[in-house]
Amino acid sequence: MNTHNRFDGYANDYTIGRPQYSDELIDHILEKSNLSGNFTIADIGSGTGKFSSQLLARGCEVYAVEPNDDMRNTAESELSSYKNFHSIKGDAENTTLADHSVDLITTAQAFHWFEVGKFRSECKRIVKENGKISLIWNVRDMASPLNQELYEIYKKYCPRFIGFNGGIIKDDPRIKEFFVNGYEYISCMYPLTLDKEKFIKRSLSGSYSIKEGDRCYDEYIASIVEVFNRYCKQGYVTIPNSSVAYTGIKYTKNL
Repeated sequence: MNTHNRFDGYANDYTIGRPQYSDELIDHILEKSNLSGNFTIADIGSGTGKFSSQLLARGCEVYAVEPNDDMRNTAESELSSYKNFHSIKGDAENTTLADHSVDLITTAQAFHWFEVGKFRSECKRIVKENGKISLIWNVRDMASPLNQELYEIYKKYCPRFIGFNGGIIKDDPRIKEFFVNGYEYISCMYPLTLDKEKFIKRSLSGSYSIKEGDRCYDEYIASIVEVFNRYCKQGYVTIPNSSVAYTGIKYTKNL
């Protein structure tokens, strides 16, 4: 799926508004992957480097693969101090990485953009024997009235909105199609506490979000601000959320 230009102009909103991921979740993925010593991770669809930065902070060698120039350039600016950070211009179907060169493949908040079959083939090509693949998302708790109200706002004002996370649901058919050998699912509570600026930027960072100059933009922002004001306590709103991961249980060259 060619979405290389979909995120043009979103990097600043991503940097400010997008959250990181549960540390508990990341530690679990690395532990289950039996990674120790010198190992390499390909973070596919790495965007501005939110997930890559957490891997780098743990000493991982990270190849951050991102097709969008705006997003990739921001990651390079943010993460250039890490000597084990490698910025790669590539996409999920053509990472440009060498055959069987990485121990673990991660993709955070991006799998729903990929062509499942082509991505699986590329993973098979670049992952080492017995390597693992982990699909990661931050998932809103839809039992929350706050998230329900935001959902209705996006549905009303954003023509490209089809649901959070590109419409991916738990144990989505696309995930089952990808993992031919089964997977492990883990969910860690990870509520997001945001001030007003980050709350607005979190909405604007959605690929479905309309932008300044678009029809009804002012009404859209006013609706988001109204929700913030009603739920805010001491200048912050907490969005009920979990970090989740689907990790391949058994990956070999016969993926």
